[in-house]
Amino acid sequence: MSTIAAISTATGNGGIGIIRMTGKNSFEILNKIFVPIKKNDTEIKGYTIKFGYIINPKNQEKIDEVLVSYFVSPKSYTTENMCEINSHGGIIVEKKILQLCLQNGAELAEPGEFTKRAFLNGRIDLAQAESVIDLINSKSDNEAKASINQLEGKLSQKIHVIRDKLLDVMSDIEANIDYPEYDIEQITNKKIETVLDEIKTDLINLSNSFENGKILKEGVKTIILGKPNAGKSSLLNTILNEERAIVSEFEGTTRDTIEEFVNIQGVPLKLVDTAGIRKTDDKIEEIGVKRALKLSEEADLIIAIFDGSKELSSEDLEILNIIKNKKVIILLNKKDIGDKILENNESIKNNFKNIIKISAKTGDGIEELYDKIASMFKTNEIKMNDGIIITNIRHKNQIDKALNSVNEAIESNNSGMPIDIVSIPIKQILNDLSAITGEDVSEDIINEIFSKFCLGK
Repeated sequence: MSTIAAISTATGNGGIGIIRMTGKNSFEILNKIFVPIKKNDTEIKGYTIKFGYIINPKNQEKIDEVLVSYFVSPKSYTTENMCEINSHGGIIVEKKILQLCLQNGAELAEPGEFTKRAFLNGRIDLAQAESVIDLINSKSDNEAKASINQLEGKLSQKIHVIRDKLLDVMSDIEANIDYPEYDIEQITNKKIETVLDEIKTDLINLSNSFENGKILKEGVKTIILGKPNAGKSSLLNTILNEERAIVSEFEGTTRDTIEEFVNIQGVPLKLVDTAGIRKTDDKIEEIGVKRALKLSEEADLIIAIFDGSKELSSEDLEILNIIKNKKVIILLNKKDIGDKILENNESIKNNFKNIIKISAKTGDGIEELYDKIASMFKTNEIKMNDGIIITNIRHKNQIDKALNSVNEAIESNNSGMPIDIVSIPIKQILNDLSAITGEDVSEDIINEIFSKFCLGK
């Protein structure tokens, strides 16, 4: 493989910038552009750092004062010879150093190519590689912990334990097929039944963990619903502590959705402000209302906000009907200017239990809202089975495919099908699980996964 280089730190000014290079010729290229302070320090040792200058070899111009970290194959992130140039942060300096690497023999890395090489060279499997980008994109402590567990290989270890059980069963099946005269089919059928039942339980536990994993990764999809001027945008601004949405005394100000990610007492929320629910002749506003209604069908949580200083209107009653039988928090807003809607109002009292009086303008009652959200989605109490929680939809899909194959194998075994027929869905289970760790996965899927990575990772 060629030697590749890329800037690994985020674009912009910073204390340091890191330019990464990996491949067989990394040190050869580095020696052309790096001059250590100790002139005779030419020996290259892994896990060492040298201080010196990056220079332009054409004119000996000094580009920056740097520290260079050395990682000698196979003990590096990619298992190849690898170095990291720690420069001063700044777009100009970092790009100049990268350009010198490219001019002297390196190629510009593709997104995720360093981690892709770590996978292709066998240092990590595909599930561990995917956890790298999940860790980078983590929005909460629990999501980061789940990503670290996967990076450490806990999911992969569980998959390998399951596969080893299946391979043991397959060896018995092969022996039964090759040596039918020993009449061991009955013993094999009993073993298949026991192993498949164990594996089914394991896969169901992994699949079920995705419900929590989805919340950790994507956040609780939370829709703010209400009629115009109920205080939806004011609530969004109060929660975000910034003027994110326009607040006006005129109805219909919000016509499209506004999405923001926020962490409430450890609970990640994907918060969506929507257009006010009402009948309107404005075509654009009408589209916004339809979008709000559609989102309310998909939401994990609806925060329904009502103007508590006024009596319930026909629009309010329509909203109460829309949110019936959903996971809802009712907010009676504007308690600072009046209190005409009582929590014992029959339309609310008979159908909803989470009712809070607030003032989105002053912030009064917001902490009570936060406490209620935290109690409804107790992410801090999520128990990870053996430290494993599925956060990746690809893994979830493969596990569900494997579960279908397990059920097919159990049905074939219980119905007395010949042992070679029973082995067909068992082999499919192995294929389904191997796609998670990358032992049996197409090049297209590999390329798609790594294309989501940032440059330099």
